[in-house]
Amino acid sequence: MRPRTLDEVIGQRHLLGPGTPLRRLVESEAPMSLFLWGPPGTGKTTLAYVVSNVTKRRFVEISAVSAGVKEVRAAIDAARRELGMTGRQTVLFVDEVHRFNKAQQDALLPAVENRWVTFIGATTENPFFSVISPLLSRSLLLTLESLSDDDVRAVLRRAVSDPRGLGGRNTLAPEALDHLVRLAGGDARRSLTYLEAAALLADDITVEVVEKAVDKAAVRYDRQGDQHYDVISAFIKSMRGSDADAALHYLARMIEAGEDPRFIARRIVIFASEDVGLADPTCLQTAVAAAQAVQLIGLPEAQINLAHAVIHCATAPKSNAVVKAIGAAIGDVRRGLIGQVPNHLRDAHYPGAGKLGHGEGYKYPHDFEHGLVRQDYAPEQVRGRRYYQPTRHGAEAPVAERWAKIRDFLRGS
Repeated sequence: MRPRTLDEVIGQRHLLGPGTPLRRLVESEAPMSLFLWGPPGTGKTTLAYVVSNVTKRRFVEISAVSAGVKEVRAAIDAARRELGMTGRQTVLFVDEVHRFNKAQQDALLPAVENRWVTFIGATTENPFFSVISPLLSRSLLLTLESLSDDDVRAVLRRAVSDPRGLGGRNTLAPEALDHLVRLAGGDARRSLTYLEAAALLADDITVEVVEKAVDKAAVRYDRQGDQHYDVISAFIKSMRGSDADAALHYLARMIEAGEDPRFIARRIVIFASEDVGLADPTCLQTAVAAAQAVQLIGLPEAQINLAHAVIHCATAPKSNAVVKAIGAAIGDVRRGLIGQVPNHLRDAHYPGAGKLGHGEGYKYPHDFEHGLVRQDYAPEQVRGRRYYQPTRHGAEAPVAERWAKIRDFLRGS
């Protein structure tokens, strides 16, 4: 089912439009060097094949997993001979190029610099960390994105009807199609592998057939419907109720159903401040770190980072004092309790501010014992309002004690 032309490629629309480097490479005779960076199953090898087929270039594939400097130099020498004898160019495709060490990557440099080959390197890792600078600077870097659900659905439908695939010999139930899309996780290759396995079991492919073929139960979960909202609601409430086991169950359910891990991470970050707050100040750090890990690593490995954050949030002491504090402050502002900023707190850095009395009488807290000094900070209209009212839970207990003393001192009591 590998596409034969750029127009047959599904997904990666940002790379395939008119005037893009890939289009120019196909439409021109000039050699070019590219790095294709993206998750597995997004079409890196496919694009390399398409370039060679459409342009009638000779295609040579090297796997960085098994090849060494000897194989690289042999491929380059053969490409030079072909170019000199027939004028035919060679596409040298190196899969998993990030696995090449520095010496192996150095061996590619002459071929890239002298345009002996059209070099295309595929990598699932950030090339800025895994590829030597001289090679990267001589090449274009194209980033591939995970296929959308609609893209994977289109791949599967084409495979069912196309003579190169199942050729219409099998039927694919809509529910089974949706299940295959969820299982694929944006990986077209995985979706075709699962479809093929299911087709070997039955002509009529149902959800039950897919479950049997891939040994994975279907998780009934609609990312746009009730299940999405019900499961995320139960997930949050389980963490709030300090039941780590239940929270992990709902986390696993969302991951297996193909929920966007960035959405899960965002909810955990919100929870860390909304429901834990200063009862455990490190909880927010863990949540943010997990969200960053999701961006850097992705699934499936990032499920460990998400679980780490979920367990921390669920077992931490709870406090909603932070969310209540900002809610009360915003409520007062919306009711019009705003008032003027006291003169001694206003900006006094610009010319003429002193004539307006800005900054006059301001007392610098660091000049006083304990870094505290009595002066008015809030506008008069809200001077007596209390927004932050800490609990006595966990690490917030000493904060509550200190804040009570500070507030009494500042208010003059």
